[in-house]
Amino acid sequence: MAITTIHHSIPLKSIEVELEVRDHVATVVSTLLYENKEDKPIEAVFVLPLPGDAAVCHFSAVIGQTQIVAEVKDKQQAREEYDDALSSGQQAFLLEESDQSPDIFSLSVGSLPPGESASIRLEYVTELAVQADDGLRFCLPAVLNPRYQPQGSEGPSVQVTSVPASLVPYSLSFSARVSSPHPISKVESSSSLDPLQYLNAEKTQATVRLAAGHKFDRDVELLIYYTDAHQPTAVVEAGQASAKPGTVMGDLMMMLSLYPEFPQSVMSSVASCGEFVFLMDRSGSMRCPTSSSKREETRISSARDTLLLLLKSLPMGCYFNIYSFGSSYEHMFPKSVEYSEKTMEEALKKVEEMTANLGETEILKPLEHIYSQPCIPNQPRQLFVFTDGEVGNTKEVINLVKKNSGSHRCFSFGIGEGASTALINDLAKEGGGHAQFISGGDRMQPKVMQSLRFALQPAVQDVSVTWDLPKGVSATVLSPPITALFQGQRSLVYAQVSGQVGTGCVTVKYSLAGHLSQNQLRFTLKPAEDTGLTVHRLGARTLIRSLEMEEREHRGQQVGGVKEKVVELSVQSGVSSSFTAFIAVNKSDGKEIQGPLVRRNVPAPSDNYYKPATVDRSYHHQDKMSLHLDALLQLVSLQKASGCWLLDAALAAALGKTSEEVEKPKPASQVWATILALIWLHGFKTDAKEEWELLAMKAVSWIHAQNECVEAGNEVLGCSVEKDSLGL
Repeated sequence: MAITTIHHSIPLKSIEVELEVRDHVATVVSTLLYENKEDKPIEAVFVLPLPGDAAVCHFSAVIGQTQIVAEVKDKQQAREEYDDALSSGQQAFLLEESDQSPDIFSLSVGSLPPGESASIRLEYVTELAVQADDGLRFCLPAVLNPRYQPQGSEGPSVQVTSVPASLVPYSLSFSARVSSPHPISKVESSSSLDPLQYLNAEKTQATVRLAAGHKFDRDVELLIYYTDAHQPTAVVEAGQASAKPGTVMGDLMMMLSLYPEFPQSVMSSVASCGEFVFLMDRSGSMRCPTSSSKREETRISSARDTLLLLLKSLPMGCYFNIYSFGSSYEHMFPKSVEYSEKTMEEALKKVEEMTANLGETEILKPLEHIYSQPCIPNQPRQLFVFTDGEVGNTKEVINLVKKNSGSHRCFSFGIGEGASTALINDLAKEGGGHAQFISGGDRMQPKVMQSLRFALQPAVQDVSVTWDLPKGVSATVLSPPITALFQGQRSLVYAQVSGQVGTGCVTVKYSLAGHLSQNQLRFTLKPAEDTGLTVHRLGARTLIRSLEMEEREHRGQQVGGVKEKVVELSVQSGVSSSFTAFIAVNKSDGKEIQGPLVRRNVPAPSDNYYKPATVDRSYHHQDKMSLHLDALLQLVSLQKASGCWLLDAALAAALGKTSEEVEKPKPASQVWATILALIWLHGFKTDAKEEWELLAMKAVSWIHAQNECVEAGNEVLGCSVEKDSLGL
């Protein structure tokens, strides 16, 4: 994909987005206004990003007084109808999902005569992901970066026309309406918002707007916080009156939101084993700034700081390795090594040398190499993938992770604006791990450390979901089996329910660290009044995605009928899939559009103009691990693998003291040095506790029972931290 210089009028004038959030489900309506200011008829093609897990359920066009609503049809048939309409002088509109990645769509507006306007309406529904701090994240992808497709990948690559954010020739307006049974405590965003307006005294309904003048330099992210949120719920929705009973759209649809609560004893224990494999993107685009507000901090420098924290927080007795990739890949050790002072120091030296100098984003080969390595007995493999997600062959990568899902857990991190939601979310979903996005002004470290906490929790095993339903009622689960559960994280189950109303109960059982646990949720089969067909569409989308995965796994084998099932379900539910597309043809006025058609590509904003075409191994820039580590990282960098600190001049400097001040009360004691470091963390860095909590636990284990130094330490540093709060 090349950066484009635009020499003609761009037919897309504005995008207006209306978001409606009900509890944790979002409905998004985008209206795109096109106008042809040229003297000949045009075809406008816009390749745009959408959330990878969205259920696109409506596409229509208004020309003059005429509204044309698109139908979902087999993709090949839709393309042929579109081409036929254009060649016979009719207007046509086509919306199709990319063959390579479900988070890129192509929207074609065909035969717009000179001087004419068209208003395109696009609607989708999606669930909002729960964040570490219990916020719900909605992201409107506004940035579409180049996607690198390696040679030999299946299917054609996505051709995207792109311009720098500052040159985007159309405007964006965005408004949101939020409602929930629980009061809305706040709404935050990395973009500028007008103040939150509450619509009632209970604060359960509110509206918020994006401030005027959005610069297209970032995705539009909303973080919504409810009070007392995240209770297990069951939403039941009545079927479509016109659909046949016994079909996905004709029966009741249920959405279960499960929030498992694990025993505190299990949650406070941390595994002391595991094989931790860190896979770091070093493609050229990792030189980009982490955000438009922090131009001096690059993605790769933030990633290096994060690796420092990760390496210091690993438990003694585990194994680890670090891979990095671009057009080629490298590994630090031929195979995973035992974590010790020697191996940790060796790895940290190499991390300091890491730069974004490996060319394009080719993630498949290093993953294949990792999976080819035999697992280490009694050391569960945990894979951490860091990437800005500019990958063209998303589906191939996800297939590979799913194929190996039995041997590891995969935790994924999307870095920067425009990271592929399909890649990041599906890596974690198929790998039984957890996905995080680091964009805007986010710090990478707290999010990554939360995932390390998840990885150090015992894996939940043998998850089963059982239903207790009234007589004559049956439930067909449409969601894939639950393979991963994490404390405080939601699991969603969609089920098609046939039969009469009544009350029921669903039980989730699982084994955690040898203990059998279960959570129950009772519900009434009484349809909600006001959800329309949102839950049906999300249920259909879930089943479509599972069937698409099954079709890819068995491609080339004699397993018939899966693609046909997807097409049938997609057409029946009105939800798009990789095998279908929305097509609308304007047959109303019968007038043929005269003259040859000129194609105009509508550019998408990109924040990435750093990526070189070739591998640059000499690139060092100021981007080397800087000597100005912030105070926290400076202290962390001095910790030993065992968890202790040494009493020396470097520690004194990190604490902001002279050697004499720290050595005088308790000379030359590692215990004393470690207690000083812990007191400093608790006394001055409580706001970053999630970043250092694990390495502090390691330090506490090291000095357990050695607590006579606490009072002296408080005296030197002018703090009053209690022994209890140090965990001693």
